[in-house]
Amino acid sequence: MSEAATHDVVGRSVKRGDLLAKVTGSAQFTADFAWPGLLYGRIKRCNVAHARIRRIDASRALALPGVKAVLTHENVPRVLHAGSPHPRSASVTPDQYILDDRVRYWGEGVAAVAATSEEIAEEALELIEVEYEPLPAVFTVEEAADPSSPAIHDRGFGHNLVLAPQVFTRGDIEQGFADADLVIEGEYECGRPTPAYMEPNACACLWDGNGGLTVWSSTQTAFMVRGILAEVLGLPLSKVRVLVDHMGGGFGAKQDLFQHEFLCALLAKQTRRPVRMEFTREETFLGGRTRHPAKIWLKQGFKRDGTLTARQARVVFNSGAYGSHGPGVTIVGTSALVSLFRCDNIHLEGRCVYTNSPIAGAYRGYGVVQTYYALDLQMDEAAERLGMDPLALKLKNAVREGDIAPSGHPIVGHGLEDCIRHGRELVGWPGVRRQGRDEGVVRTGWGMGCEMHGSSAYPGIKEQGNAIVKMNEDGSAVLLTGTAGLGTGAHTALAQIVAEELGVSFERVSCIHGDTDVVPWDIGAFASHTTYMGGRAAQMAAAKVKEQLLERAAKLLECDAAQLDVRQDHVFLRGDPARRLSIAEVVGPRKGIPAAQFVGSATYHPTKSYSFAAHFAQVQVDTETGEVRVLQVVPVHEIGKVIHPVGAAGQIEGGIQQGIGHTLYEDYQIDTKTGRSLNANFVDYKMPLSMDMPEIHTVLLETAPDPGGPYGAKGVGEDPIIAIGPAICNAIFDAIGVRFRHFPIKPEQVLQRLREKRVREGEAA
Repeated sequence: MSEAATHDVVGRSVKRGDLLAKVTGSAQFTADFAWPGLLYGRIKRCNVAHARIRRIDASRALALPGVKAVLTHENVPRVLHAGSPHPRSASVTPDQYILDDRVRYWGEGVAAVAATSEEIAEEALELIEVEYEPLPAVFTVEEAADPSSPAIHDRGFGHNLVLAPQVFTRGDIEQGFADADLVIEGEYECGRPTPAYMEPNACACLWDGNGGLTVWSSTQTAFMVRGILAEVLGLPLSKVRVLVDHMGGGFGAKQDLFQHEFLCALLAKQTRRPVRMEFTREETFLGGRTRHPAKIWLKQGFKRDGTLTARQARVVFNSGAYGSHGPGVTIVGTSALVSLFRCDNIHLEGRCVYTNSPIAGAYRGYGVVQTYYALDLQMDEAAERLGMDPLALKLKNAVREGDIAPSGHPIVGHGLEDCIRHGRELVGWPGVRRQGRDEGVVRTGWGMGCEMHGSSAYPGIKEQGNAIVKMNEDGSAVLLTGTAGLGTGAHTALAQIVAEELGVSFERVSCIHGDTDVVPWDIGAFASHTTYMGGRAAQMAAAKVKEQLLERAAKLLECDAAQLDVRQDHVFLRGDPARRLSIAEVVGPRKGIPAAQFVGSATYHPTKSYSFAAHFAQVQVDTETGEVRVLQVVPVHEIGKVIHPVGAAGQIEGGIQQGIGHTLYEDYQIDTKTGRSLNANFVDYKMPLSMDMPEIHTVLLETAPDPGGPYGAKGVGEDPIIAIGPAICNAIFDAIGVRFRHFPIKPEQVLQRLREKRVREGEAA
């Protein structure tokens, strides 16, 4: 029997459970909710990058008709918190207050108002008077590291360091370089893209007569929001309820609290009325999170046959004004360099630095985007100097079964090798390369990039997935899960897993989520772990219900439960399928006896699973304008068992679109003299649109299923954004013979490098 035939629901692209609500517009997002007496909250933001607040006067704002409350640092709780909802994790840093008497970046919130209309609230912000005492500001990691520069925070780890330097070693680095026939080194720089999710950050708060707080929030981490709100506001968890149904994207960045959750709750408490706060698009830039800009120095040694002998790196991440996920990104991004391409001798150092810049946080790829970009580009450069095909060099050094991953766990399977080999055959590599490099104005080239990424944040965070499954008296089932849906269809995949385990049709499983008072605790949607961890918990809970179902059926069929199986809504005897009962007959009431109550609860503690990918990209470069277009991409992903093929392919295509943007267009820019944001809008912040997208021929491999995931499934959420960048950059070199060591790669930079190349070639001639 084929693999597809062994599963009735898993592995099939069933209709998503949220499809009808979204296409008809009936799905309600946080900003859609309204109540009688609703007030509108707005935040006043500073226009200086670093300063103390000498005086703040809200009297004129309070006197404005329609204004019901104003908050400043003088009348809010002063409790230090981590901004990101993992306050006791190694991933984050406690260095923020709700409002402070000191501002550390241009656009930081300094006050908040609640008014009867958005227009009145905006007018009130203009009436709040703030007198600043300017402080020296630093915007680059080099400036911040200078001992004479101002201290943005005093964390005790070193001047403007978010955490102590992170060092990872293996083997003998000096001997490794001594054994090398070729040593290559370079400096790489990665820009500051933002998540640019479609739904702006939004929050609404309402207090009841018993002192209970209900929060509607667009968040990936409802239980973490509940926890940190309770901690900072001095409430028991039983008094905080967080609700989140539909989300318009998050990409990791909506793990943090963004000031407005605290301020909205406090404004609602002070006014005794519901308050809603929604960011403008500009505020999603100013008060949101970006990817960490990074500078990477990388040095590697190779034998003549391409064998890696040594790898040394210094990685510096720019955290901006606050730590947020800086510690986690530094640890994950730096430690990732121990892997992907196997090497016995390694010395890596990662640092994360405060600057007076916008806050960097969690973002799809979590530090690995930056470091694997540098590593992959250098592998291509080394291949050229060794006279090797870059695919052959990467394949020779690709991690494989039994190699130790960055988490410390052995790798399962040969996923990376499988992806490289499969893609090689599909695109006809190396025959497609170096076509017309020196002919014509417009030239094309092919490049390949590789990646591996973990499902779960272990060992940095000790996660757990929880699920409850109960069966109704008609044989249908309900899954209760705390996992968040970011718009990816995650709850559909989890319902598929439950349906498969119970042997019922997909349409007979409903999913309850998004209410911290109802569903079991969940750490949040991040680290590519929702299907892997939440799905495994759901499968375990469903298995307990299935066990109860078979025990009851065994009594009715007068056989042993071990002889029974359940599939396609029926329980039947193995070897004699004619002896069967529908699930409804087993569960439902019989001769006055009430229906059975089958409930299963499960907790799953994952370790680490790794998915792999190789992306093959074809680009076109116009040598007169410098424009780079991506013509086609062949992404080959090994993700274990695919639960929902269309959903998985959609994740990959979306990640490729973001990766194209990061590599060629996107860069959130600030003025390096004032710290002011220069392109905090969708007009000036350039992203690839539908007409900019290439043909994408997605390939999903299932060659290395992981025993820890449901039916062998692994994560795919972050993988596609990692490999596409180096694939594009390597393809540009194939097209025009010019290498770039940064992103984004702008047309004017392409033209400049082409001019320099022509000068060098002319001098050589």
